[in-house]
Amino acid sequence: MKIKKLNIIITLGFIAIIGILIAQLLWARQAYNLEDKKFNQKVNIALMEVAEKLSGGKTSFTENPVQIIANDYYVVNTNNEFHPVVLEHYLKTEFTRFQVNTDYVYALYNCHSDKMVYGKYMSKNQESPSDKVINFPKHKNLIYYFSIRFPDKTTYLISSLRFWYVLTFALIIILLVYVYSIYTIIQQKKFSELQRDFINNMTHEFKTPLSSILLASESLNKQNIVQENPKLQTYTSIIINQSYKLNNHIEKILNIAKNDTSGLSLKPQKIILLPFIQEIADTIRQNNENMTIDLNIENSFSVMADEFHFTNIIYNILDNSIKYCETQPQIVISAYKDSKGLYLKFKDNGMGIPAKNIPHIFDKFYRVNTRKSEEVNGFGLGLFYVKKIVQQHNWKISVENNADKGITTTLFFPS
Repeated sequence: MKIKKLNIIITLGFIAIIGILIAQLLWARQAYNLEDKKFNQKVNIALMEVAEKLSGGKTSFTENPVQIIANDYYVVNTNNEFHPVVLEHYLKTEFTRFQVNTDYVYALYNCHSDKMVYGKYMSKNQESPSDKVINFPKHKNLIYYFSIRFPDKTTYLISSLRFWYVLTFALIIILLVYVYSIYTIIQQKKFSELQRDFINNMTHEFKTPLSSILLASESLNKQNIVQENPKLQTYTSIIINQSYKLNNHIEKILNIAKNDTSGLSLKPQKIILLPFIQEIADTIRQNNENMTIDLNIENSFSVMADEFHFTNIIYNILDNSIKYCETQPQIVISAYKDSKGLYLKFKDNGMGIPAKNIPHIFDKFYRVNTRKSEEVNGFGLGLFYVKKIVQQHNWKISVENNADKGITTTLFFPS
């Protein structure tokens, strides 16, 4: 993904999540205000009922007897003298009826002493806290009245909105996870670019001396003294073969690095499977005389593929079957069709792959940790390259262990 596109996605993601978070906070604030208004209405109606019962009915009031002095402080006019026990009974009854389920404290005015007489701290837990001092100032314009405070009103309202606050907290966590994920992606991208640059520089630096080695060894192999000495000819052949093998590894790494940056340029063409695979099998047999490759492919089967990369796919699969076989390699290549597409299968008699390792065999630089893999040279890039080419052709590849011995690799070409 290009840096510009990544920056746009990151910016849009930040804007979206922050916008949702701000909207959520505004909704939570509005919900709190609505809950506060609802609470005040319930308390106001409950206290009006208490005042009417203490004063002998609605006709005794010309205006609302309940006054909201502060957010948690109410003064209620009664017009009549009343007993604290009766007041407490009516308060409990009406607050229960209107579902005002929070602690409150009441006090009543004593006109004889001209003081507010502290009533009682009414708690849901039936325990009056001794460390709380509740202030009840006098009201100048009233004679018979009582006051009531809700010391835990804010806590009560917040607890009634816990769903909103949990949701807001969840959004904040999502935002933090998003920020961390973006940071990780950016760091990973920097690491990938550094790794790719290193691989490109490393492989190019390797190719220059390797080309010199190949030229020198091929020239040496043509000298008469070498041609006449079988031992020298064997040594130069080893140098040439190993140099070509190393060159193939370097080309594979370069192809993978190129595929990671811009994708490989494919040139699909119609390929008849039987002669195409037969030619590759014959080439492999020349270097491995003790192996057998049986083909069970109809002459009419064909696929649309890039010839160069399809050749590399076949070669890599067959090469792995040979390298990871502890006996004489026997490979059966078969193909069949159904309504979904064409299946090309490579069955070998190798040592197999542990089931837990199969999902990872197409990962870059991954190699199954076995005694045989320690003996075989490689970088763990062959099947990664195969997977990349298969994906770019929109094919599918799968690997499974055989019931008896070895593995079966399946290439699927959709219709």
